[in-house]
Amino acid sequence: MKYLRKNDFIMIGFAVVLFAVLQGLIAGRILSSFWQLNLLIVGINIIMAVSLNLINGYTGQFSLGHAGFMAVGAYVGVVLTTNFHLPFLAALAAGAVAAGILGFLIGIPTLRLRGDYLAIATLGLGEIIRIVIMNIDYVGGAAGFKGIPHHTTFAWVFFIMLFALFFIKNFVNSNQGRACLAIRENEIAAESMGVNTTKYKIMAFTIGASFAGVAGVLFAHSFYLISPNSFTFMQSFNYLIMVVMGGLGSITGSIAGAFVVTFISAALASWPEFRMIIYALALILMMFYRPQGLFGYMEVTNMRIFRKIFKKGGRG
Repeated sequence: MKYLRKNDFIMIGFAVVLFAVLQGLIAGRILSSFWQLNLLIVGINIIMAVSLNLINGYTGQFSLGHAGFMAVGAYVGVVLTTNFHLPFLAALAAGAVAAGILGFLIGIPTLRLRGDYLAIATLGLGEIIRIVIMNIDYVGGAAGFKGIPHHTTFAWVFFIMLFALFFIKNFVNSNQGRACLAIRENEIAAESMGVNTTKYKIMAFTIGASFAGVAGVLFAHSFYLISPNSFTFMQSFNYLIMVVMGGLGSITGSIAGAFVVTFISAALASWPEFRMIIYALALILMMFYRPQGLFGYMEVTNMRIFRKIFKKGGRG
């Protein structure tokens, strides 16, 4: 525990320095508005990727409807800030609660399924959420919700992202997290050892959905207009790509995957037709040469890894 706390303090110190540098670049207008927006998108994508990794990577489920929970949080948040003029913090909390409750209610029947059946069920539910929103005139319907106040800042995104990373890291290291890992490794064996598999799958699903809701609120308040087309199946698939590319079961991998995918999207903004081709090629190469993802189960916080690398380098 002392070792973990020491590494946590090192990572927090590094995060504070990184925030100060990036905030200085933004305040000094060294970064263009395009890259400032992409910094926000990177942080939001990291929240989405790490929350999906809790479901897919750490608990071993296969969810394809994560963008649906993001949509719930986004629309709940913008209704509260735009129509009811509530503070942004209240919108963040409400988005998390709404998405978490929906995740809990959806998780009760669907998480009894496994494998491909669960993937199909979550995919369908994500599309149902989007279609329902599209047919609600109060939130703009298919045309989208307009006139959203621009509350999302880099500070909000960065520190909420940091909270999400440490919350999920501590959850994974807790007794509940160990139960989720046992389910991932062998659900039948975990159940035979007395682990309530349904309970812990629903717990992970609810936590993941709650953070997706928070990310949705941040995403919606980064723009002045959101529409249901921002939360399609392809958006859920993008988050799955981030998780798989970085490494299932690695928080560091989620960060790296979100950064790489967002950077590719930003770099190819002028050539959107090539974006999915490059995604596909990157995933094919990844499956051939590193099927466990960029980091696999490895975490940057494990300083012993770097000590071994430095020792090998010194001997060479």
